Amino acid sequence: VASVAVTDGVNITLTDKSGNYQLLSNKTAQFVYISIPAGYAIPHNKGVAHFYKPIEHKASSFTANFQLDRLEKSDKDHVFVVWADPQIISKKDAQALIDRPAPDLRDLVANYPAGTLVHAVGCGDLVWDHFELIDDYRQAVSITGVPFFNVIGNHDMDLNARTDDYSANTFKENFGPTYYSFNRGNIHYVMLDDVFFIGTAKKYIGYLTETQLQWLEQDLKHVTAGSTVVVSLHIPTNTGAMRREKAKQEELGGTVSNREQLYKILAPYKVHIMSGHTHMNEKWENGNITEHVHGTICGAWWTGSICGDGTPCGYGVYSVNGTDLKWHYKSVGQNKDYQFSVTVNDFNTVQKQVRVNIWNYD
Repeated sequence: VASVAVTDGVNITLTDKSGNYQLLSNKTAQFVYISIPAGYAIPHNKGVAHFYKPIEHKASSFTANFQLDRLEKSDKDHVFVVWADPQIISKKDAQALIDRPAPDLRDLVANYPAGTLVHAVGCGDLVWDHFELIDDYRQAVSITGVPFFNVIGNHDMDLNARTDDYSANTFKENFGPTYYSFNRGNIHYVMLDDVFFIGTAKKYIGYLTETQLQWLEQDLKHVTAGSTVVVSLHIPTNTGAMRREKAKQEELGGTVSNREQLYKILAPYKVHIMSGHTHMNEKWENGNITEHVHGTICGAWWTGSICGDGTPCGYGVYSVNGTDLKWHYKSVGQNKDYQFSVTVNDFNTVQKQVRVNIWNYD
């Protein structure tokens, strides 16, 4: 396949007309991987997208071949879902993930016309610092029947790492690189690692490294200006936390500190950002960018079925038609029409309060 982007996370090259490529790399690179082109199936291993090969540094050169299977139908119309913060910490939590959200997504997909193309984003905090539960997360993913592209969250980092450079080792062993891209239809998808570990267990900031930003600049050189780009990362670039908490400044681990640099790179495109982390459901618009901050799969950390803002445990569902996106929030165990709740408080006979919570309002 010609013109497929191949990268080691630093440099990017394109395959020639015969599908061959050469890539100059160095000892710091851990993977060679492709940006899956539009019109081709998503390769996966029991639901976990598999588009990369670990680099063997024993020899001066390394060969990595990738198989691409052309789709039988156009992928310009497709669906994707976003699971934010499964955050399982125990076998009980893991079983809940396997028993409820996973079959819920499987059933959602079954309700679409046969052959509908669906992929998913695991938007970080796949586990809650307990890496022995990654296999349980993978089991849940396999039940859905949907290929998942995964993003690293603050609870997916190695807590005993010396520096940020090594904090994603376990994640990489299970899911591959922490930043990458792929294409489906007219949409270019980008996954980024915006959790920067500062050397002490559970201490981090929202930050995109220079290496990633330089890679992203190269990646987007192959995307036509004006195209729709969907970026997924764990920590939001923007939230309503300052307004809610009446804070004078944003929490360092609450948003991406150098987001303006990201925005500059994304300026030529129509952008949707997918994030999680806050355990609340919000939507923000900033010029060419719409950010979707998702409620959680885990609800109240598996102790209850609602998030901190009253949003039910659930996930975002996005229908893509060409370059346009439409979306709704899918509460686990509920149908598509379940979009708000009404509560009447009648503490006395004189005055009543009616509260309406619309968790995915625009």
